[in-house]
Amino acid sequence: MNIINKTPLLGNILGWGLLLSMTSGPVVAEIASRPVVTQVMGQSNHETGHATEQTGQFQRIEQPLWLKGAVTVGGLGLVGLELWWFLLSKPKSRQATTQGEVQEVTITVDGGYEPSQIVVQAGQPVRLNFDRQDPSSCLEEVRFPDFHIAQALLLHQTTAIEFTPDKPGRYEFTCGMNMFRGVVEVRKSSI
Repeated sequence: MNIINKTPLLGNILGWGLLLSMTSGPVVAEIASRPVVTQVMGQSNHETGHATEQTGQFQRIEQPLWLKGAVTVGGLGLVGLELWWFLLSKPKSRQATTQGEVQEVTITVDGGYEPSQIVVQAGQPVRLNFDRQDPSSCLEEVRFPDFHIAQALLLHQTTAIEFTPDKPGRYEFTCGMNMFRGVVEVRKSSI
């Protein structure tokens, strides 16, 4: 399994952001310093006698410092939220409970899979009960490629999927469009 080292990635993203923010100031200042002759109703400044020379091809709008700060803080907050969501958040994990000879877990399907990580023992039958509450077409089906299972999930019903994992490892399951994912982590049997 490929594990991304998050510290250098975060450092690179912040470094590029700082570099872009530092270098964009001189470019804007250079554009703003170019003189442009404007026309008033078809006449140039020289003909009307008005001194309305603009600097740059865009008119610079001064914003209050508090607004610039608020926009910057809001943008950094959104970047931080995205980094946390995709790199730092941990999926919710649940150990399967054994009932008789079968390891069983109920998974709620509503905007994803809850829990999205299931822990089971190798060599024992597993029953995953998918309780679909989300009407989106993406979540109409769940697929377990490693076990050659593709099962339709009926809305507002619980669908049981059974299989027996023989080897320890991490086995991914996805929705029909591969947008939502979960993992069955199979551990060595403690027997």
